[in-house]
Amino acid sequence: MTYFNSSSDLLTINDRPGQHAPSWYAVTAQSMPDHPSLKGETRADVCIVGGGYSGLSAALHLRERGYDVALVEAHRVGWGASGRNGGQLGSGQRIGQGELEARLGQGVARALWDLAEESKALAKSLIARHAIDCDLRPGILDAIHRPRFEAETREDVALLTERYAYPHIRFVGREEIRAMVASEDFHGGALDTDAAHLHPLNYALGLARAAAAAGVRLHEHSRVMRISGGPVSGGRVETMEGSVTAPHILLACNGYLCGLEGSVAARVMPINNFIVATEPLPDPAALIRDDVALCDSRFVVNYFRLSRDGRLLFGGGENYSYRFPADIAATVRKPLLRIFPQLADTRIDYAWGGTLAITMDRMPHFARPAPGILSISGYSGHGVGMATLAGKLAAEAIAGQAERFDLLASIPRPRFPGGIALRSPLLTLAMLWYGLKDRL
Repeated sequence: MTYFNSSSDLLTINDRPGQHAPSWYAVTAQSMPDHPSLKGETRADVCIVGGGYSGLSAALHLRERGYDVALVEAHRVGWGASGRNGGQLGSGQRIGQGELEARLGQGVARALWDLAEESKALAKSLIARHAIDCDLRPGILDAIHRPRFEAETREDVALLTERYAYPHIRFVGREEIRAMVASEDFHGGALDTDAAHLHPLNYALGLARAAAAAGVRLHEHSRVMRISGGPVSGGRVETMEGSVTAPHILLACNGYLCGLEGSVAARVMPINNFIVATEPLPDPAALIRDDVALCDSRFVVNYFRLSRDGRLLFGGGENYSYRFPADIAATVRKPLLRIFPQLADTRIDYAWGGTLAITMDRMPHFARPAPGILSISGYSGHGVGMATLAGKLAAEAIAGQAERFDLLASIPRPRFPGGIALRSPLLTLAMLWYGLKDRL
């Protein structure tokens, strides 16, 4: 397998090599010690490719089991989506339990719910156990932007409270949501008080510090160029200046996989998403009363919350080409003002983009693409908790306890139509249609 390397390479086309995105997160990050690049040849029990939530969680859990772990990251730990996202630690899977039951049956749907609940609890426990200062705060409000979604939302809340005995969610009506959020865009929603939101980059950096303290060898500025070999002689991960030979290799690259593994790339597609941070607001609670995070019911979802210093952090807009738009702030300002027109004169201080990975059905993609190689990716915007759990499940599988990894790997993952070459233009056409439906 040879690494994809061209002018449309997502690892280099939109960002400065080795530097975090120019985000509010990077400006307010905890200390970020440098980790040495990989030079020369070395061996490990496990080599992990990718220094986001998945890779860092896997590294930490493997090291706690006694494995010798080397992790290689092309830029900096937390550089990708793990350090740039909306910071929402949500409940459940990316798609609803009712749809999962209809598609997979109640037994599998229940198992997936339990895994998702574990993902949330795992992230919270890691934050507590390793004293990660990442502004963890409770509450996510799923807001409906059309009255026609009220019945479906009520059904979803009833399903979780009754069949799944989940006591932390309730329906919020039109008048209440408009008292909670200063926007006439919303007609109700579901408030989940066990879900949470956090500073995503500080969470990633905290995981990295915990992994390094446990004895994981972290190598930044170490882009993988090739993977070869197999489990008998040991797989070989080659970077520009070094190599790691290991019987187990874990690909934890998500949207930045590029061409490293074609069978995964056929089912996991990178898309770009964008966030802005406003100037500090004079009265943040007047905008979002209870300091919860929000996401709306649009197919091209908007998501937003307040920062600790009183800014609105607002994510909206996405594209499916390799390049970010020339003016990210202008791209995001449009959906922001649709929801909060009263912020028309509010300054935007930071604007940044990042690349996440989606699957056709929005479920995460777990795979064994070759002997001795595991891959975890495709969190579809639901990765704060699920990527953290994916790392733990990959560690279990490497240690010989693969039942939970294999449950997720057994769920059929459809390929994107048209293959790698046509998936982006076909998705663009589909998203134009869904964007039109969002406005109806």
